[in-house]
Amino acid sequence: MRKILAERLKACRKEKGLTQMQVAVYCDITEKAYQNYELMTREPKLEILIRIADLYGVSLDYLVGRENGSGQS
Repeated sequence: MRKILAERLKACRKEKGLTQMQVAVYCDITEKAYQNYELMTREPKLEILIRIADLYGVSLDYLVGRENGSGQS
C-alpha cells in the first residue's frame, strides 16, 4: 500500500500542477513531511490523508490503492 500511496500522491500533485511546498502548506505540515510521503519513508495520519484527498479531488480508496479509477469526487 505504501508504494501505491506514494506513487499516487506524486501523480496527483503533478496533475494539479502543485509543488510539494504548496501541498504541505495546505495540509499544515512541513515540506519535509510531505516529501517523506512521496518517498515512502512515512505514511500520513488519516487527518492529513483526508486533506490531501480533498485537495486533489480524489477518494481515500483511490489514494491507498483500493480502487483503480481516478477516484475523483
